[in-house]
Amino acid sequence: MSKVFKTLAAISFSTLVTFGQNATPTEEDYYKLIKIPIPEGIVLEAGGLEVMPNKKLAVSTRRGDVYMVENAFEDTGDNAKFTLWAEGLHEVLGLSFADGWLYATQRPEVTRIKDLDGDGRADLFETVSDAWEISGDYHEYAFGSKFDKEGNMWVVLCLTGSFSSKVPYRGWCVRVSKDGKMIPTASGIRSPGGIGLNALGEAFYCDNQGPWNGTSALKHLTPGSFQGHPGGFGWYDLDATKKALGDKPAVPVSGSRFHKEMERLPKYRPPAILIPHGKLGNSASGIACDESGGKFGPFKEQLFVSDQTHSVVNRCFLEKVNGFYQGACFPFRKGFGSGNVPLMQCPDGSLYSGGTDRGWGARGGSRHALDRVVWTGKTPFEILEMRIRPKGFELEFTKPVDRKSATNLSSYTMKTYTYIFQSKYGSPEVDHTTPTIKSATLAKDGKTVTLEVEGLQIGHVHDLQSSGVRSKEESHPLLHPGAYYTLWHLPKS
Repeated sequence: MSKVFKTLAAISFSTLVTFGQNATPTEEDYYKLIKIPIPEGIVLEAGGLEVMPNKKLAVSTRRGDVYMVENAFEDTGDNAKFTLWAEGLHEVLGLSFADGWLYATQRPEVTRIKDLDGDGRADLFETVSDAWEISGDYHEYAFGSKFDKEGNMWVVLCLTGSFSSKVPYRGWCVRVSKDGKMIPTASGIRSPGGIGLNALGEAFYCDNQGPWNGTSALKHLTPGSFQGHPGGFGWYDLDATKKALGDKPAVPVSGSRFHKEMERLPKYRPPAILIPHGKLGNSASGIACDESGGKFGPFKEQLFVSDQTHSVVNRCFLEKVNGFYQGACFPFRKGFGSGNVPLMQCPDGSLYSGGTDRGWGARGGSRHALDRVVWTGKTPFEILEMRIRPKGFELEFTKPVDRKSATNLSSYTMKTYTYIFQSKYGSPEVDHTTPTIKSATLAKDGKTVTLEVEGLQIGHVHDLQSSGVRSKEESHPLLHPGAYYTLWHLPKS
C-alpha cells in the first residue's frame, strides 16, 4: 500500500470514527459522573445524604458514622475533605436538616444531633422517637425521608426477614413529627431500599422483589393504605393503630394479580411503577425529585430512582389517573462506583449518590462509593414523558423528532407482562401479550407522537422499544429507547 493511500485511509477512518462518536452520543455527553475519592481508612457505606447550611455534604454510614465533606461541589472530587462529625449511631439510613438540627433515622429511632460548641464534632444527641422496636434481625432496616410540608418525616420499616414482623411496626410506614409524635401511617411494607418526596410533598418509597412483590417497585404512600405484604398485620391490634387507621384489610389472595386485588381490597394501593426485574435493576433504592428549576436538564419534577444491584439510576415519569399514580420508568445513568442506596438532588442541581455492596452484590465493583452527577448543559434525545390515552400512549420527546422515523410503525415494538401477586419469593414475568401499534401520529409541535394501540392490558407493564426513532436535527437515535409503563387505569378522555 502506498504512503498516499495509507494517509488517505487513515484520514477516512479518523473521519468515520469522529462522525460515529457525534452520531451516537453517550450518557457522559449529557450527564457527567464525578467520582469522589474516599480516603483510606474510611468505610463509607453511605446510607443518608444532606447538604448543610455551610454547604458541606453530610454523609451517614451503615456503620453508624456521620462525615462532613468539604469541597463536595467542585468540578472534580480531588479536593474533597472528609471529617468525622458523629459516631456510635446504629445504621443511619436517612438524614434531614431542620431548625438547626441534623435528624438521623437510625435502625431503632429518629435522633436529632447538634454541634453545640462549633468545634466540628457533634456533642448533643436527643431521641425524637423510638416508638417502634427491633429484634436484632439483620433485615430490620429503617429508612427516613426529609421533612414534608406538615413537618413530618416518613419512615419505612423493613420486616423481620422477608415474611414476618416479630416486633411492633416492622413492615409499616410511620410518620414522625419534629416534637416526637409517631403516627402509624401505612401497612404492607416488605423491604424498602429508599424513600423520598415528590414535588407536591407526597411520599414514595421503593420496595424490593420478594414475597408479595414479584418485582421491585416505586410505591405511593398514603395514610391508611395497604402496600401489599400482610406480614405486619398483627400491629393493627395496637391502640395507636386502631385510633389512626381502624380495622386491618383482608389478606390478599396468593397467586392472584395486582389489578384483581385492587378490585377486592379497597385499602390496597398498587405500585405506582413496577420496575422490570433484570431489565432496569434488581433492588430499587434511593429516590430524588428534580426540583432544580432546569439546573439538571429537561426532567422537571420527575423522580430519579437508584438501584443497588445494577449500580444505576433510573428515571420515573408519573401521572395520576382516577386517583392513582401510574407511569413509566426509563434508564438514566449507569457507571456508579458501588451499589447505589441514598440519592439526593442538591441545591446546585447536581445529584449525589452513595454506594455500598455489603450484604448484596453490586456491579459497580467497589465496596463503597460516593458519586455526583452533573448536567453538562446539553439536552439528550429522550422520551420525556409517556402518557396514557384512552386508545394508546402519547410520547413527548425532549427534542423535535424526524417525521419519517417517528411515524413509521416499524420504529416501535411493544409487549406487555405482569407478575404474580403471591406469598412466595418474587415472580417471573407472566401473562405476556403483544399489542398492535396501529398508527403513529406526529403533532404540530414536532415533539409529540400519539401511538394508537390495540390490546392495552390493565395491570401490566407496557414495554415499549422505540429504536427506530431519530431526532430531527442530528438524526440521533434515542439515548435510551426503552420505556416501561405500568397501567392501572385508563382515562375517560
